[in-house]
Amino acid sequence: MKYSERYKSALKLLGRYLLFLAVVAFPITCTIMLFVQTMARTQDIILDAEGIGAAAKLGLLNVVVISILFFVVDIIRKKLTTDKTIKHIVDASKRISEGDFTTKVEPLPPFLSDPRFNEIIDCINKLAVELSGVETLRTDFIANVSHEIKTPLAVIRNYASLLEDESLSYEKRLEYAGAIKDSTRRLSDMITNILKLNRLENQQIYPKRESYDLSEQLCECLLVYENVWERKNIEIETDIDDSVTVSQDSELLSLVWNNLLSNAFKFTEEGGAVSVSLKTTDTHASIVIRDTGAGMSREVGERIFDKFYQGDSSHATEGNGLGLALVKRVIDIVDGEISVDSIQGKGTAFTVRIAR
Repeated sequence: MKYSERYKSALKLLGRYLLFLAVVAFPITCTIMLFVQTMARTQDIILDAEGIGAAAKLGLLNVVVISILFFVVDIIRKKLTTDKTIKHIVDASKRISEGDFTTKVEPLPPFLSDPRFNEIIDCINKLAVELSGVETLRTDFIANVSHEIKTPLAVIRNYASLLEDESLSYEKRLEYAGAIKDSTRRLSDMITNILKLNRLENQQIYPKRESYDLSEQLCECLLVYENVWERKNIEIETDIDDSVTVSQDSELLSLVWNNLLSNAFKFTEEGGAVSVSLKTTDTHASIVIRDTGAGMSREVGERIFDKFYQGDSSHATEGNGLGLALVKRVIDIVDGEISVDSIQGKGTAFTVRIAR
């Protein structure tokens, strides 16, 4: 420690002592004066100037000695309890702020410090765990985005190289141009979904509740896929209550229905069936979108709402693993519930429950 720092520390310590002395000396002096006056009055003791002076000097000396003793004891107590505890917490907090989320602050014995410090330590440990999870998600997100972007870019580059061949037939050129178009569409859709998900997760989108006809919205979303179900000869079944009015954000919920229907048609083979039902109570609406597709295992079902997770690799080129993550985030924002019931080889049913 530098001399100037030691000098400042000494002055600070002296200032603290003088303040402590002033606080302690006053009540002690008053107590001694009261004691002496009481003794003199009850015992008929006459105090002369010389006796009062000697008593005052002795009393002052006792006050100084006692205050120094108490001050030293207080410093030692703070060093062993408060200062040591604070340093313990600060050192751990610095390691966490530097990115070491594995840091765990050990709780202190209650007899060595204020129990409330352990409450702070518990909060710091929970914060470190949460930050560790966020960091893992961030790392996985970057890795997944890099992988998902790299794949369509590689396709575009390869087909663009093939198009440079002057001897290529017109049909092949159309085929390769179509492949490039599909890859750019996939890339564009992924970036759009990433931006939507980012806005949703950062609460930059807030539900704008308005009263609208949910029955009509479901029918409109279903009709968007008319070409798909006709091309794949998929049977459509509907059981939608008429004129069901809800007070929700229609744009956000449209995102939910479109994603769920898109998945239903994507995973349903030719000749299969997709059904949509809407039932209500006085307070809630329950929507079920069911398909007769490949279904999924329980392990896959537990992860389908994770970003970039695609349980069926055979359809990986048709999506980017963000649709259901968007669906889950929207349902959370509108305070709804979503569940999945799936049997491998028989189909999947998504049930959404929202307040009316």
